[in-house]
Amino acid sequence: MAPKNQQISKRKADHINITLNEEIGFRQKKTGFELYEFEHNALPELNANTIDTSTKFLGKQLSFPFMVSSMTGGFLGAEKINGLLATVCNEFSVAMGVGSQRQALENSKYIKSFKIVRKNAPDIPLVGNIGAAEIASIKDVSPIQRLVDTIQANAFAIHLNPLQEFLQPEGKTNFTGVLKGIENLVKYLSVPIIVKEIGAGISPTVAQKLMNVGVNIIDTAGAGGTSWAGVEIIRRNDDSLAETFWDWGIPTADSIIGIRKLSKKIFIIGSGGIRSGLDIAKALALGADVAASATPILKVLKQRGERGIIDILTLWKNELQGVMFLVGAKNIETLKKTKIYGCKQKN
Repeated sequence: MAPKNQQISKRKADHINITLNEEIGFRQKKTGFELYEFEHNALPELNANTIDTSTKFLGKQLSFPFMVSSMTGGFLGAEKINGLLATVCNEFSVAMGVGSQRQALENSKYIKSFKIVRKNAPDIPLVGNIGAAEIASIKDVSPIQRLVDTIQANAFAIHLNPLQEFLQPEGKTNFTGVLKGIENLVKYLSVPIIVKEIGAGISPTVAQKLMNVGVNIIDTAGAGGTSWAGVEIIRRNDDSLAETFWDWGIPTADSIIGIRKLSKKIFIIGSGGIRSGLDIAKALALGADVAASATPILKVLKQRGERGIIDILTLWKNELQGVMFLVGAKNIETLKKTKIYGCKQKN
């Protein structure tokens, strides 16, 4: 059997390979964005060229409310991927998250795959990342603080992934103590804590528990985009659980709406199936503050390299600006207050 650290690196590589080369979208369930439409404003009284798509996140200015979500790091080949992503994110002034830094807790072999992010992106918000199972029994936050310092992160994400851990052949399914671990990090870490899912969404009930321990930023990572249950089912080469769990989760739109109803103060990152500037606009109108995406960015990086990332970010920003023009929203705050209407019934 390979050493534990090599197993982690191999798993990270497996995740990227499966995401790029297999059909891992939700099979039936969608994000919920398709159920909503903006009312067309034929009299916007705006100059489209003066619309302001910028916003602030973690004290830094973004050119539009978008984050390239937690993706990779900690294996051979990740340094190149993260380096290219960071370069383009810095050029576009959008935020970026790294993949789980668990491997860096145990070995420095691939530390450059994380460090290159801040090297190539000195000006943007960067978010570190670790899984919930790793902080369930945490007593001393200094190892997590080292991960923050490694990339000079502006915030640190804890990803809640019980579905993935349940299906992962080597998964950790003891989530006892996770909330207490999050509370300790909120109290003692030097940067804000973000709590995120990875494709199954966060409910209002969970969001309230997180808010009760001081979490102020929640990333929905809802159902309708990449099925991480599907990724793990492919990894385990066993379809026996696919029918039950492949489409498990809360649609992204429902997660955003539910969390926003709890509080106007919580900062919401709307992610899970974001595939266009229209999706970004809908996420914001439903209650998110910024939107995030991972798989579509990774796929265009594989297909067309750095040029592909530039093109997709340009397209999504232009689409967002177009939506804002057509609903009469001069800036992001106005867009967030724009009415959006339910247009269809769920099947």
